[in-house]
Amino acid sequence: MQSVQLNIDGAVAVLTLNRPEVLNALDEEMLLGLRQYIDRVGEDATVRAVLLQARGRAFCAGADLAIDRTGATPDAGETLRRLYHPVIEGLRRMAKPVVVAVNGVAAGAGMSLALAADILVAAESASFAQSFARVGLVPDAGSSWLLPRAVGDMRARAMALLGQRLSASDAQRWGLVWEVVPDVELAGAAMRLTRELADMPTQALAGIKRLYQGTFFRDLRGQMTLEAELQSAAAQSHDFREGVSAFLAKRQPVFAGR
Repeated sequence: MQSVQLNIDGAVAVLTLNRPEVLNALDEEMLLGLRQYIDRVGEDATVRAVLLQARGRAFCAGADLAIDRTGATPDAGETLRRLYHPVIEGLRRMAKPVVVAVNGVAAGAGMSLALAADILVAAESASFAQSFARVGLVPDAGSSWLLPRAVGDMRARAMALLGQRLSASDAQRWGLVWEVVPDVELAGAAMRLTRELADMPTQALAGIKRLYQGTFFRDLRGQMTLEAELQSAAAQSHDFREGVSAFLAKRQPVFAGR
């Protein structure tokens, strides 16, 4: 698909939003392409980490509001359920770590897309906006769930109500962003981080994602029960044996992802 591109480079899958002329605004083709590729890399045993990035001067300006020029009012809820929800849920459920590289603005559902990743790296020029209220809408595509968990309730409410842009440096200060780098270094920094994750013990990383996915909904006992379950599986893996062997031999481990 032209609006989304997939490149598999060794153990890393790179998904690239490719509608720079409209600031990578999300349309049906792009969302269907994202869903298809997310499913594909999720099932590909050779892929151990995923990088989501964008071409042009923006990461994603949100939904393409210029799609329907007929004056008709589509069912926005049905559009969300059919197109947006599978993409956000697919990224969150994927057993492999997902890094997102944000260049320029990530607004509305584009910000939701960035928040759905596990680790967010931003260019110094990047910015984030919950722009829904400015066009008479409420947050969607998971923003009202993802954002409070990243920055806290008060900051999430203020971002949603005011619709103001948040700079990359403030986003890092708030805990929304892992790393901020100069614009020219974004692609390289994000790829290095993704390759580092691809070289790590894949099964353990999948367990970590599962642990943190529902931690706010389980009590301490439930969380520890899940920890024990996942640790039992991790301790039976080849990578655990390799990690212990490398530790005892004082050498770098070579994880096989199994």
